[in-house]
Amino acid sequence: MTVKKDENIFKGVVHNMDALKEKILNEGKVLSDKILKVDSFLNHQIEPSFALQLGQEIVYRFREENINKILTVEASGIAVAFTAGLELNVPVVFAKKNRASTSDFNVLKSSIYSFTKRESIDIYVNKNYLHKEDNILLIDDFLAHGEALKGLVNIIRQSQANLVGAGIVIEKVFQQGGRALRDEGVRIESLAPVASLAGGKVIFCT
Repeated sequence: MTVKKDENIFKGVVHNMDALKEKILNEGKVLSDKILKVDSFLNHQIEPSFALQLGQEIVYRFREENINKILTVEASGIAVAFTAGLELNVPVVFAKKNRASTSDFNVLKSSIYSFTKRESIDIYVNKNYLHKEDNILLIDDFLAHGEALKGLVNIIRQSQANLVGAGIVIEKVFQQGGRALRDEGVRIESLAPVASLAGGKVIFCT
């Protein structure tokens, strides 16, 4: 299963993210010069129709790639990853932060540092769900320091699959995680890149 080259798949999709930026400005809460809270529509309460628009836009930006699988990490990235998977009709895999008692030892593992919890967390993906023939798109809700994305990239490299790139809803550009990954050759498409949260104001990159 691959991305359709027929542009009709994107009929009705609005290829700008002004609506997302307006939501961030109207509903988001700047808690500090590093923390932006958007749980009213993205990572606590979900608006399905809006999440679908986000997934469609990410798919549109990677429309020339033969994506056959999407990978994210639980839990906040799942909603948008699901809508993108629905648009492409491809499976969505999510890395788990806790290894289930029913899981076997056939897993890919990576450690990520959580700045929120101030601790390292192991994430796991069953090897049966990632293969070296796969063309994988990563999706996540936020990109800040890039720890979660680095962990997912590491898992893809372990699986020997092909990393197409990463679709991010909100990137806090000033925290440099995206820059480090781009320097490593990872293609990142961010729907709402934020330049600054200083003074309690959201300033988007131009």
